[in-house]
Amino acid sequence: MEALLELERVQRVLSLMSSRGLCDTGSSGGDAAADRFLAQFLLFMVQPSDSLTMERKILLVSELLGKATPDTLDEVQHFTRLEGSSCEAADQVISSGALLQPNKNFKTQAEKSTIQAAPMVGFDAMTRANSTLEDFCRSYFMFHALNVKNPQSIFKYLPVLSFTESYIYQLDASNEDSLGLNPDNSSSSEKLERKKEAFDEKSLSQMIEPLDSLLQSQGLMTDRLRTELRSGIQYWSLERKLCQALIRNEKISIDDVMKAIHLKSFDYRVLNLLMYQLTGQQVNELHMDFLSISEFLVEISDDL
Repeated sequence: MEALLELERVQRVLSLMSSRGLCDTGSSGGDAAADRFLAQFLLFMVQPSDSLTMERKILLVSELLGKATPDTLDEVQHFTRLEGSSCEAADQVISSGALLQPNKNFKTQAEKSTIQAAPMVGFDAMTRANSTLEDFCRSYFMFHALNVKNPQSIFKYLPVLSFTESYIYQLDASNEDSLGLNPDNSSSSEKLERKKEAFDEKSLSQMIEPLDSLLQSQGLMTDRLRTELRSGIQYWSLERKLCQALIRNEKISIDDVMKAIHLKSFDYRVLNLLMYQLTGQQVNELHMDFLSISEFLVEISDDL
């Protein structure tokens, strides 16, 4: 949803630039990449920046461009690249939760199997779920007449939303882990088959039961919500089917791909249905239909 909103903002600025004669004229017919760069620069310029006025911003940029050279930009790029590479390893350690699990590398194979057989909400799953929760609050709260800038609106519903999304991410990680073996040799192939059996639809249904039970105990479960959770199980099954076909260089079905794209945003629909329950409102079918199309386009945009 955020990606689509950003594209819409850029397109509006491009239209304004065209009407004001601000588009690039350096090449025949103009340069789309240059126009997009200028549009994004104008959007950056209008972002709030403490007490700086528009006039002050223009003056600052004019002075800077008068002193900066391509070599200056090369130096900036060099320094930011160094900073990114030094931080990347630390980010990976933090995101994996290694700082909180000093003995993680010494887990036995039996312990790993137990964790995979009975997923828990771990730090890594919560970290991965965080960006989805932020996007959901920014993009969906408006459909529930809630102000995303009001902390009370977020924290009132955050425990249920955060636990649900983190639990889904934990299952998603387990499902992806079942695809991580190379079947080129016989031993790996046997392991792959065992993992495939361990993560069939029946097993996934059992693994999602604790979440089902929790939501039911909170008076939040509905038939429609349960159907959406089952959509997640269908998506993970399709994901395994498509990935295993790619590993074996087998032909994949475009119908399976399209169905997977439709099912992939099931977690957003789960969270949205939970919001209707949490706020005591009836499901707005018009909103659900609109968001279903939006989710489909966002998934394609993300893949591209």
